[in-house]
Amino acid sequence: MKTRGFLLIVTAFLSVTARGDLTIVQKVDGIGSFRQITTKLKGDKARVEVSPEMATIIDNKSGEILNLMNGKKKFLRISADKSKAIAELASKYGGNSSAAIAKSKLKPTGKKEMINGYETEEYVRESPSMKESYWIALKYPDSAAIVKQLQAITPAAWNDIAKGIFDYRDFPGLPLRTIVKTNGSEIISTITSVKQDPLSEAEFSIPKDFEELKVPNLKEIFSEKPSVPPSNP
Repeated sequence: MKTRGFLLIVTAFLSVTARGDLTIVQKVDGIGSFRQITTKLKGDKARVEVSPEMATIIDNKSGEILNLMNGKKKFLRISADKSKAIAELASKYGGNSSAAIAKSKLKPTGKKEMINGYETEEYVRESPSMKESYWIALKYPDSAAIVKQLQAITPAAWNDIAKGIFDYRDFPGLPLRTIVKTNGSEIISTITSVKQDPLSEAEFSIPKDFEELKVPNLKEIFSEKPSVPPSNP
C-alpha cells in the first residue's frame, strides 16, 4: 500500500548525546501530489511538512500527534492511545507484520552510487511483501550523530508495534536515498538538504488562532463486527 510506504519514508527520517536541532529536506516520488517532505527535529519533538497547507507535529515523549491545517487554521489532536491505535491499524492492514519485518536483516549488496556528491552503498531489507533499499553514505559529515537523532523520534507509545519496522539502529551511516517497494508500488525518497541550524519553539506548538477539531471514534470506524440487519417485527 502506498500509505504504508509513505509512513515508512516519513518515519525513516523522523539523538545525539547533546541533542541539537535538525532540518532534513527530502525529494519524494511515487506518492501522488507530494513532491517534498521537510522534517524538523528539536528535542523530543518533530515537525513534518508535506505541503504549505499541512504539517504534523510528533511529541516523542508523550506520544501525542498534532495535525495542523494551516489554510483552514484548524488542528487535530491525536492522543498517545489513539496514535498507537492508528499505528496498529497501519501494521494490520498494510500487509506486513512487525514480527515478519523484525526477522529480516539489513544486508549490503556491494553496489555503490554517487548521490549529491557522496559515495553511497546499497543495503536492503526484505519481508514477504516489501523490499526496502537504502543507499547509505558512510562518510557523510556527522553521519552517526544524525542517524542517532533521527531514530529517537519514533513515539515511545509505538514501541511494541514499531519494533523491527522503525528500527534504524543497524544503519552504518546516513541513508541519502530510500526506496520502498510494496504491492506493485514504489516510493523513492532522496535527501537533498541537511541543516543543523537552531529552530524556533513556535514551530512545534499550536498557533494561538487555530481551532481544534474532534477526533472520530476509531473503534467504530474500523470495527470488524459484521453488521446485523434489523429483525422483522
